[in-house]
Amino acid sequence: MNPSFTMDDVRTRTYKARDAWWTVFLVDPLAGRLVRFTANRTSLTPNGLSCGALALGLGAAWCFWAAGWKWLVAGAVLYHLSFVLDCMDGKIARLKGTGTVFGSWLDYVFDRVRVLICALALTGGRFEATGRPVYLALGVAIVFLDMLRYLDALKVAAARREMRSRLRSARGAEGEDRFVDRLLPVDPDEATDEVGTPAPQVVDLQQGFRARFSWYLRVRDWLARHRVRPHLVSGIEFQMAVFIIGPLCQAIIPVTVVAGLLMLVFEVAIVYKLWLSTRDFAHAMAQAEADRVAA
Repeated sequence: MNPSFTMDDVRTRTYKARDAWWTVFLVDPLAGRLVRFTANRTSLTPNGLSCGALALGLGAAWCFWAAGWKWLVAGAVLYHLSFVLDCMDGKIARLKGTGTVFGSWLDYVFDRVRVLICALALTGGRFEATGRPVYLALGVAIVFLDMLRYLDALKVAAARREMRSRLRSARGAEGEDRFVDRLLPVDPDEATDEVGTPAPQVVDLQQGFRARFSWYLRVRDWLARHRVRPHLVSGIEFQMAVFIIGPLCQAIIPVTVVAGLLMLVFEVAIVYKLWLSTRDFAHAMAQAEADRVAA
């Protein structure tokens, strides 16, 4: 029997409850419809889409290297289409249940390769065209910031998982999961839960941060109602600024600098929230140890 997925199926099974604003507003409306068509009418696999995304990314890099304004526009368009395909592979995997561990690895590696090659092509092409060494430094900065963002995201998520695991072990009972989630809930910046599934408790981000920035919860909740995560300038927005907005506006240097600084501001905020979490974690561990001794 041929599959017959509807747009409701696509939205329910594949859209994340919180995502980058670029994805929510500029990618999902197109990617969702393409996912429905692809799932119903073709036999394309998630890995095939990942390879297609890389191929379009290489095409974008070739255009960037050509350096003329028309080529920069073509490169920006190809990069956006590459990102659309990159979003589609995960959606197809979730919709059809065909995701694999290798596919997840492939998608991650191809993303980093695309950024690396496009950064070298964009800045190298501009250097060849203008002779300005600043473009070479800009290329190094783009690659470094992309690497920093994704490594930081992995380590922050790992640190939070470790704290949850140690708290559960210290509390010693399955029923204490609620206590752990209240103290160290999933950060909206990291959340990848899909629409239609129970979302993790995120209202009480952490006691220390909430006490200092009570207004943040109202902003975050407003963004959540529109499926937008509060990390407004993440790796995705940084990439789109560098490889789409900058070339289209013929303002590669200022756009990249501003986007890089904004991303660093949000990264510092995430690290600050993690630091406050570790303080709450230390207090909770001390309390758990005191309860164990008293018992």
